[in-house]
Amino acid sequence: MKKYIKKTLKLVLIGMLIGGLSFGLINYHVTSFSDNYITSIENVPNSDAALVLGALVYKSGNVSPILSDRLDTGMEIYKNNKAQKLLLTGDHGRKDYDEVNAMKKYAMNKGAAEADIFMDHAGFSTYESLYRAKDVFGAKKIIIVTQKYHLPRAVYIARKLGIEAYGVPSDKHFYPKIKQYKVRESIARCKDYLLVNILKTKPKYLGEPIDLLGDGRVTEG
Repeated sequence: MKKYIKKTLKLVLIGMLIGGLSFGLINYHVTSFSDNYITSIENVPNSDAALVLGALVYKSGNVSPILSDRLDTGMEIYKNNKAQKLLLTGDHGRKDYDEVNAMKKYAMNKGAAEADIFMDHAGFSTYESLYRAKDVFGAKKIIIVTQKYHLPRAVYIARKLGIEAYGVPSDKHFYPKIKQYKVRESIARCKDYLLVNILKTKPKYLGEPIDLLGDGRVTEG
């Protein structure tokens, strides 16, 4: 019995070591791969669109600070003519919760032309947002906008899906929950590494192709 317990404990420890090593290697691989494509607004190559990843919107319809920073950075890219269009992607899976229309309203208040704003209503995750950017919107060359902790995973997914993607960080303020975000992000990197390299799962929703260089008003809803 003691031999059985020792053997079991040994196998558990080996499993934990392998799991921990894999976790660390995947995180290192994703971040080091993406570092080459993360840059400033001044240095980012001109692209078809700035893809702004969604985040929390309050019940009032106002965007959260982390999302307003993303949108402000996206607008800087747009106004500096680094991107012709804005692709705002987020969660609009329920009638009582709508990230993308709140994002559109914010961008228009900052001076974006309505025809230049595309909304992806089914961007329920980073992986789905990037998959749909290519499959639905035909994205070929984009600038991804989100905070530093999130950018490596987003750029990695996009590049592995075949999009020429660059990242511009949107860290304009201190975020009180940043440590929690970073812990969750390290786990999400492993999850999406498996999704994009092995499982290659399709998003919950796809749909008819939309020309990202056309009129964004076709995405109203």
